[in-house]
Amino acid sequence: MAESRRYISQAELESHKKPGDLWISIQGKIYDVTEWSQHHPGGALPLLNLAGQDATDAFVAYHPGLAWQYLDKFFTGYHLKDYSVSEVSKDFRKLAADFSKMGLFEKKKHGTGILLCIIALLFCTSVYGVLCCKSTMVHLCSGLLLGFSWIQSGWIGHDSGHYQVMSNRKFNRVAQILTGNCLAGISIGWWKWNHNAHHIACNSLDFDPDLQHMPFFAVSSKLFHSLTSCFYERKMNFDSVSRVLISYQHWTFYPVMCLARINLFAQSFIFLLSKRKVPYRDQEILGILVYWTWFPLLVSCLPNWGERLMFVVASFAVTGIQHVQFCLNHFSSNVYVGPPSGNNWFEKQTDGSLDIVCSPWMDWFHGGLQFQIEHHLFPRLPRCHLRKISPFVKELCKKHELQYNTASFWKANAMTIGTLRSAALQAREASNSVPRSLVWEAVNTHG
Repeated sequence: MAESRRYISQAELESHKKPGDLWISIQGKIYDVTEWSQHHPGGALPLLNLAGQDATDAFVAYHPGLAWQYLDKFFTGYHLKDYSVSEVSKDFRKLAADFSKMGLFEKKKHGTGILLCIIALLFCTSVYGVLCCKSTMVHLCSGLLLGFSWIQSGWIGHDSGHYQVMSNRKFNRVAQILTGNCLAGISIGWWKWNHNAHHIACNSLDFDPDLQHMPFFAVSSKLFHSLTSCFYERKMNFDSVSRVLISYQHWTFYPVMCLARINLFAQSFIFLLSKRKVPYRDQEILGILVYWTWFPLLVSCLPNWGERLMFVVASFAVTGIQHVQFCLNHFSSNVYVGPPSGNNWFEKQTDGSLDIVCSPWMDWFHGGLQFQIEHHLFPRLPRCHLRKISPFVKELCKKHELQYNTASFWKANAMTIGTLRSAALQAREASNSVPRSLVWEAVNTHG
């Protein structure tokens, strides 16, 4: 006679969602991932954020079919009482299964090798311009070319953090360290840690690090309540300094984006020098040291401090384009406060993302981010297939009466500035400490 199943309630499952006690539900079966969280390739944070609830859709989105066979060793013997699946989730899982049968997750046709050659060409041309030419204009163009090489290396870092872009894992790791740490000075380990948290908690003001830019930016007045960042584990204070900066954020957005690279440097150093567990820490630090060796040396070869400053600012400013692109997909979308929910994965990902409408010949410029909704729903899918699956995702949203938000690149910029401006006006109204000049009144008058 078969052994009867043991069940636990949703309330009992929710009691296992703290460090040292992490349980999740996948297709109604309860798994204890407490120990596994220390070895999880995606880090402990995604498991901590989704603990105490059903995480089936997130598991489907992030893991290949082979991962299912490893679940049994974490099975507690319990099943979730009254487990049910929404119609949206059923369709999402079926769509993921269909894409898998079509082999889309394995077919990577976007030419990483070609992109690496382009990056090498841009880099070598920039170095040649600095070392072999005396023209100030050539030095300026060299800085711009270096910035463009960093943008392209950023796309490789992004893609390789989600799926294997090279022929095997070893070469994938080499590509990550070379293009991220050595060439761009950005820790790929930090990027994956940060980016995984963003995907799991898309547009949560207190869980998504991509919306936590206090004191410079606030996309919602909810941040004026000095929320605590569950990612950085610190309070995001809305004080007098942040109030002033946010009051003008719709004006400072683009200038700050031109220098946003500095923040990535700082975050990389903080991450690598922290006490947290960092995979391949020695490789990461060595790669960063390589960058901080060749880049200052290259800049020092320029004839004077004026040209050196011009070169650095030009190269950093170009990468500001990519930083703006990261913001366009989420700043103007709906936000919420609280932890992510595995029960409405599809709804949260679509509600918090914005697609950028563009022609196929401009896909190189956006690096796959133009299909942000599709990317968030299927993060393992190579970007060369995102345009292909877009109609299926759009149809699914239409079927369940969910938002499928799209805008042109220019409209998305206007929407982002509009979001920042709205929050800026609310920040001004929150205090009388910021004087309103006649110029401010003229620019911000409605009607």
